Amino acid sequence: MASRVSVPMIKTVSIILPAHNEADYIDACARALLNSDALPEGWQAQVIVVANGCTDNTADRAISHATAAEARGWGWQVVDLDQGSKPGALNAGDAAATGQVLVYLDADVTVSSALLPQLIEQLSGDDAAYGSGSPHVSPAQSWITRTYGRFWVTLPFVTDGCPGFGIFAMNRAGRDRWGDWPQIISDDTFARLNFTSAERVRVTAEYHWPLVEGFRSLVRVRRRQNDGVAQIAELFPALTTNDDKAEIGLSGLIRRTLRHPIGFLVYATVASAVKSPLYKSTSDWARGR
Repeated sequence: MASRVSVPMIKTVSIILPAHNEADYIDACARALLNSDALPEGWQAQVIVVANGCTDNTADRAISHATAAEARGWGWQVVDLDQGSKPGALNAGDAAATGQVLVYLDADVTVSSALLPQLIEQLSGDDAAYGSGSPHVSPAQSWITRTYGRFWVTLPFVTDGCPGFGIFAMNRAGRDRWGDWPQIISDDTFARLNFTSAERVRVTAEYHWPLVEGFRSLVRVRRRQNDGVAQIAELFPALTTNDDKAEIGLSGLIRRTLRHPIGFLVYATVASAVKSPLYKSTSDWARGR
């Protein structure tokens, strides 16, 4: 009698990468991703770049990395959409994704080589789970952004828990908690709050995420972030019970201010300017950088 040969089941991690006019960032993002360490045994990767509403050569730049992806045995697909819409790009990426683990990566983020394998290891179970890496702010060009960033990176939202800005991931059981991505400003907040703190895991591997350059841009993006959180609280109030963001407290504020007095001054000035009508944001999604 012939013996049976056991064929290992291949699992897939799908990386969905929305990109709207990201020609200045997409190459570094793609190279870092393709430089990832070997995936856990039995896993393969599928990358879906969704160029949405681009008026530059983002799509062409993304396509140029297909050969390197093929050399690694990775799938590499570029979807070119006419409309610039982050939720639309996420939905298009989801429609093409076949993975048991889904990773949502912003095109201006560069991941460390260990991040993708660590996320797979943490999210490969059957129970709903969400994960992200340990964020590091990329070096800024402007003094105002560098100074703001020195204080901002000390806040509990950045240092603790699993914030997920720039990159977040989940398994299929987690993604099945909702249907299409809603038309909202803050997709990363929406995704994170669909999981309890016990279901979220922050791996040690790092990723690099850039703050916007200049005072006006910092105010504009900060206001959009605030609007995004308020929008979710209004449209999906039940999700707010999953928010575990720690309060800084008076003593924490004093400690941070003593360490970074100029950083606190810049941070406080930006926070105050957010309330000014001069920096009014729109409800539609737009590139934040």
